[in-house]
Amino acid sequence: MLRSISITLLSFTAASQAAVDYATQIKPLLQQHCVKCHGATTQKSQLKLDTADAVRTGGKHGPALPDLLVQVVSGKHGEIPQMPYKRGPLDSAQISLIKQWVEEGAQAPAGEKPSDDRHWAFIAPVKAALPAGETRHPIDAFIRASLAKAGLEPSPPAAPATLMRRLHLDLTGLPPTPAEVADFLTKPAAGIRELVTKLLSSKHYGERWGRWWLDQARYGDSNGYSIDAPRSMWPYRDYVVNALNEDKPFDQFTLEQLAGDMLPKPSREQLIATGFHRNTQINQEGGIDKEQFRIESVFDRVATTGTVWLGLTIGCAQCHDHKFDPISQREYYQLFAFLNNQDEPTLPVPDPGQDLDKLKAEHARVLKQIDAHIKERAAMLQEWEKTLGEQSKKLVDAEALKSLAKPAAKRGAADQRVLFKAMTGTSDSVFNPLYDRHLELENIFKNGTTTLVMKELPQPRKTTLFIKGDFTRPADEVLPGVPSVLPPLPAGAKADRLALAHWLIDPKNPLTARVIVNRVWQQYFGRGLVATENDFGTMGRPPTHPELLDWLAVDFMEHGWSLKHLHTLIVTSATYQQSSVISGTAAQTDPNNDLLWRQNRLRLDAEVVRDVCLAASGLLSTKMGGAPVYPPIPEGVMSLGQVKRGWPLSKGSDRYRRGLYTFIFRATPPPALSVFDAPDGFSTCTRRIRSNTPLQALTLLNDSAYVEFAQALAARLVKEAKTDEARIDRAYLLCLARAPLERERQALMRLLADERQANTAEPEAWQAVARVMLNLDETITRE
Repeated sequence: MLRSISITLLSFTAASQAAVDYATQIKPLLQQHCVKCHGATTQKSQLKLDTADAVRTGGKHGPALPDLLVQVVSGKHGEIPQMPYKRGPLDSAQISLIKQWVEEGAQAPAGEKPSDDRHWAFIAPVKAALPAGETRHPIDAFIRASLAKAGLEPSPPAAPATLMRRLHLDLTGLPPTPAEVADFLTKPAAGIRELVTKLLSSKHYGERWGRWWLDQARYGDSNGYSIDAPRSMWPYRDYVVNALNEDKPFDQFTLEQLAGDMLPKPSREQLIATGFHRNTQINQEGGIDKEQFRIESVFDRVATTGTVWLGLTIGCAQCHDHKFDPISQREYYQLFAFLNNQDEPTLPVPDPGQDLDKLKAEHARVLKQIDAHIKERAAMLQEWEKTLGEQSKKLVDAEALKSLAKPAAKRGAADQRVLFKAMTGTSDSVFNPLYDRHLELENIFKNGTTTLVMKELPQPRKTTLFIKGDFTRPADEVLPGVPSVLPPLPAGAKADRLALAHWLIDPKNPLTARVIVNRVWQQYFGRGLVATENDFGTMGRPPTHPELLDWLAVDFMEHGWSLKHLHTLIVTSATYQQSSVISGTAAQTDPNNDLLWRQNRLRLDAEVVRDVCLAASGLLSTKMGGAPVYPPIPEGVMSLGQVKRGWPLSKGSDRYRRGLYTFIFRATPPPALSVFDAPDGFSTCTRRIRSNTPLQALTLLNDSAYVEFAQALAARLVKEAKTDEARIDRAYLLCLARAPLERERQALMRLLADERQANTAEPEAWQAVARVMLNLDETITRE
């Protein structure tokens, strides 16, 4: 069972009462900051710090306990510089924690190994009893217990309008309308659960959270590498959106994406789902070794599977045993073997309104009729062939010549159709109209929508360990298997990709549920309970609230792996609904808000920045799904790659669709998305960074798309309100879901007056106001 700690390193410093736990607090700290230079492979100054015994033994300067370790991390040793060397020093809370551990006798478990399989993340989560207290909400029970131990008070609830906008942006990625704000303010407390239910039922929920998953799936609309040709993958994107909207259980969601083609009688939807691992790049350059890049794709799939579902840096074991986690190179290639046995076909997908199964059935009937028609005219076909001389043969196409070259006895039905087509071209009297439909259906299948999928090979490929990860240096053969530090595959299970998928979602697997709930939590607070959301290994950060993390993981599984249940649980907590305003006392004690005494302000994701501005302007198209679109981008962008690509500018409502539907070339992504830190799709992205650069302000002010949004917002303000004051109030409601403060209203009134005085026409004067509104920090921030 996880050694329970319920407060962070910082709270230990504040409370200084609970005993320090070596396994969950000291060892992860040493592994993160020290073992790179003092571990199994490198021992500077002959010192190892990968076990407590090694710390006691010390190195060239003698035992590191009880004094030396504290002195060097504090920078108080007379000869040795402060450690870590030439890296940022430990913060005061971490140094205090080490001091406390030493003062308590440097207790550690006996028989510890450098990469101890008792690491907290490798132990199955247990749903602990809720801490005692007044609150009935489980999340608040854990959070407030930690705050109480640290002597901190939670922040008050956010203002109703702020909370309403927060919920809309977090659950749908769109701001509330003024009418929705007004309705909510009449019953804010009682209406929260009703509002959450409404937002989770909205089709826009799937679009908002679909983007969260597509980041992890490294989704893109092009093949990558230098040629970066376009590909058709949007049916997979629509699968994700639809699956989340219907609240497909996450365990089923996993099975379909990793092994949908191996399920009994898989549906087309389940086949499309396997596009998860077809999102890898495809190299189309001339002269490449295709096997090399097939293997590169498998490397990517192994690493992505490990990151997305297990939260482990499994890819680090591609060339050698993992330096920090108990994963050997052989175990890496055992995982590789699961993902090395697939073909990579293209699947036809019906356009909206088409039933591909019916069309295929019709096609089979048409072919049967054509074949019967040809059979009745076999003698005529033979006579026609006898009349063909060398000169006549030059008049038929290459496909017919290929069929003519075959002996008559070896020609199949397809050859007969080709020859019949060639014959009817010279003899209209025997032309068959049941054939026109055949060509029409062939054209639908050939030119209709397709998507990339996976298909298991009937005969598995041989998998070997690659020496130093080099595919030209195969070594011993390996069979599919899982790391020994984690639970084994079920006894008697066939070791294939479907078994791997089932193993990932097995309740005995200690990682998957933890990793997913942590990543969902991260979206709501800007940081997970485990800050290193892609590394639950020994080099990752320990959870700030381990009992809460485990409680949520078990509860997630108990409620059928329902993401909507998890969303509801989080957003109905007082912890989520807190104000994001910073108070002085708490900020001094816990400056990073590790204990969650307040909510965090978060800059909106790139696509949501666009969506908010589209919604405020009144231009937003709410059309769902379908092929990606091409909204305006700066001139010259598509000439930046190796191959100049076209950008067929979308017209009509497609020009104003949500950012989710914008075509993404990996090598040359739309600048307005890149500047707000959208991922490029080259590799899995489990956490977007949030930068703050002048280019972002310049984009909102000058990018042609945002200028167009400002023009539309200005026209909307003039149309929907009659006075200057009312128009400014309307602008605040549309952009910020609140009324302006008087000083804010007066500032915009002065701007409007200045614009008018400068002989600016009335529409241009309001456009200046609209551009200011769309460029406000608050507009692109979730409070």
